[in-house]
Amino acid sequence: MSDKKLFLLDGHALVYRAHFAFISRPLINSKGVNTSAVAGFMRTLWDLMQNQKPSHIAVAFDPKSTFRHDYFPEYKANRDAQPEDISIAMPYIKEILAAMKIPILFLDNYEADDLIGTIAKQAEREGYDVYMVTPDKDYGQLVSDHIFMYKPSRQGNGVEILGRKEILEQWEIERVEQVIDSLGLIGDSVDNIPGVPGIGPKTAVTLLKEYGTVENVIANAHNIKGKNGERIKEFAEQAMLSKRLATIEIESPVTFNEVDFQIDPMDKEALAEIFKDLEFRSLAVQILGEPAGVQSSLFDTGEAKKSDATTASDEPKYAVAKRSIENVDHFYHIIDTAEKRASLIAKLNDEPVISFDTETTGIDAHSRSGWPGIFGQSP
Repeated sequence: MSDKKLFLLDGHALVYRAHFAFISRPLINSKGVNTSAVAGFMRTLWDLMQNQKPSHIAVAFDPKSTFRHDYFPEYKANRDAQPEDISIAMPYIKEILAAMKIPILFLDNYEADDLIGTIAKQAEREGYDVYMVTPDKDYGQLVSDHIFMYKPSRQGNGVEILGRKEILEQWEIERVEQVIDSLGLIGDSVDNIPGVPGIGPKTAVTLLKEYGTVENVIANAHNIKGKNGERIKEFAEQAMLSKRLATIEIESPVTFNEVDFQIDPMDKEALAEIFKDLEFRSLAVQILGEPAGVQSSLFDTGEAKKSDATTASDEPKYAVAKRSIENVDHFYHIIDTAEKRASLIAKLNDEPVISFDTETTGIDAHSRSGWPGIFGQSP
């Protein structure tokens, strides 16, 4: 393995994956913003940066349409409109990437797949081990001795890193290029690639073991018995179209310049402002590196008065939250009688949202160790 490790992230695929991972329990901040996509994407990004230690990195995003729509307008036409929550999340994600000094790959008319495929092949020739971070199976066609698929952990299953051996076993093929031939025959419902009706994965495996490519399958359709032979003859053009649609372009007009992709120091002040807006407390602690054990920690504004025990070294460098016990009006009530407890219950019943802390480990409500429980819905 080379010490030059390039990680290329399929931005839209990972954002969608993060959004829908939380679809039954979305992360909503106090402003009513669904932050699931941003938080999930950031956790994937930070996890691989911490554990895989890339030397170079970039994130690729899709345009609204690509050259594939020029010859097949129905490409991806079966997909629902982008959820509003993802549309709201995307600018935040791009701001975060800019603050982290992580380059964004984007080019009209080319999908993230094409940009990643092109850069991956160029970087491999320059001695890099390349990891394509994506859940999409189509990327298997790009895998080589130094190009791998990196599938982020999901539901506790752990990260999967797929090389040539794993791709060949998964698809039951002899060459990784046959991933494209498989998709040409089977199709891909996610991208609305039609394939050949009635040809499933098992039949495709059998045909490709016998004939190798879609072109050879078509040329030998007269030798294929039964309905499968008839289907191949009838949908030959559709099979070739499907193979073309499934082929990732590795000669798109982008260039790998290793200086542009290297890991540079992040702009922590800019990140702190974005995390403050999103209310990302635990991520801020992890990424900005403030000492989580300090009660007057990352989440102070710096405006609160210090206690005599607080030293200058405890001063948080990056303020993330504006409100704390020092600047929010509060009053303590002792409910040591049945009447006082009943009065409190009645008062709380009239409130749309309440919070409570069952174990006090500190007076900072923003500290992870002392987060309160929250019930009710914001009005």
